Amino acid sequence: MTYIKGYSCTICGKFYETKAEMVLCPDCKDKGILEIEFDYEKIKTVFSKEVLKDNKDYSIWRYLPLLPVEEKYTKGSLRVGWTPLLESKNNELYQIKKLHFKDDGLNPTLSLKDRASVIACVKALENNNRTIACASTGNAASSLAGNAAKMGLKTVIFVPKRAPIGKLTQLLVFGANVIKVDGDYKKAFSLSKKAIEHFGWYNRNAAINPNLIEGKKTVALEIAEQLDFDVPDWVVVSVGDGCTIGGVYKGFYDLLQLNMIKKIPKILGVQALGCDPFYQAFINDKPLEETDEFTIADSIAVGIPRNPVKGLNAVKKSKGSYLVVSDEEIMKAMKLLAESEGIFAEPAASAAFAGFIKARSENLIKEEETVTVIITGNGLKDTKNALTILEEPVLLEDDLEELIRYFKKEKRG
Repeated sequence: MTYIKGYSCTICGKFYETKAEMVLCPDCKDKGILEIEFDYEKIKTVFSKEVLKDNKDYSIWRYLPLLPVEEKYTKGSLRVGWTPLLESKNNELYQIKKLHFKDDGLNPTLSLKDRASVIACVKALENNNRTIACASTGNAASSLAGNAAKMGLKTVIFVPKRAPIGKLTQLLVFGANVIKVDGDYKKAFSLSKKAIEHFGWYNRNAAINPNLIEGKKTVALEIAEQLDFDVPDWVVVSVGDGCTIGGVYKGFYDLLQLNMIKKIPKILGVQALGCDPFYQAFINDKPLEETDEFTIADSIAVGIPRNPVKGLNAVKKSKGSYLVVSDEEIMKAMKLLAESEGIFAEPAASAAFAGFIKARSENLIKEEETVTVIITGNGLKDTKNALTILEEPVLLEDDLEELIRYFKKEKRG
């Protein structure tokens, strides 16, 4: 069973007391993104730290009482979630009390988006809908295609012209019907919206569908549980549409309502300098406006975020902040993260680490504080950009003397 009380609109605030699935506020239409409200008192009777200790299901389904899905439809899904929380051994390098990395690049299709996609697949099954569609800069699309393939569902994916080859390859190998739109994410989203309405497909667009942020929030639930519910002072995450950062806040909010944590961490949202609508809205204290999408971090290159209220509230309500990083800072962070922590992150995920480094240099994050950086996607998603900052390997003959001369000359080994 689910423990949903109803839905509240993020625009007008109206509450709809119903367990029947809703997508948008009937009064506010397309702008009326909904928030799912849970009955925390009832959840307390079936969900606790003690219950989790006895739960051997190490996937997002261990948090079923906090999810808007029926258990019987979750069977046979990919094993999404319970990704590792890795403690850094380089605290002195970063001048920080304690630093962890939540490596969601180790999900089944190599990104955090699996958390939302598996929820979408379950909801489609609940609604007896065999086709799911979405617009995506890449990760949500490949994630949906992989999860849907496992659960016997069809997918129609709309991607912008710039989608990286690694993500397109995933889509095609998973059997998705891929529509490459001649334009940016805005145009891909527009066509997906019209097609979904026309054909009646299940809508996986996370910014619109309130169920999907509930899947994304499980990354916060895991961070808390893996730290024995002693949550960090800061959680850092890269931001595109606003859904992931909204989910991070919602997860910690849930746990606070259940008295399982003592505070909500301050949340630092990181955007790319070439695409920073949330940052601009936050620092100027004004409504979110469209920006360009000029960044190598394609997964967060969203000029018109579809979830502005949740994306801004996550930072404001947690007393966190937004900042921006350049593409150069992103690529430097990618290299440092791999060399110092053994984590290969795609540009959008590396943006979060770059944001942490910048926040420390500006003393926004203090040396005596604890931090968790969420790595949202694996570097294998976009090897083309990674190769631009790496040296070509040396080519030698099968000659030991030549190898010795090489190491002496380069002072390697």
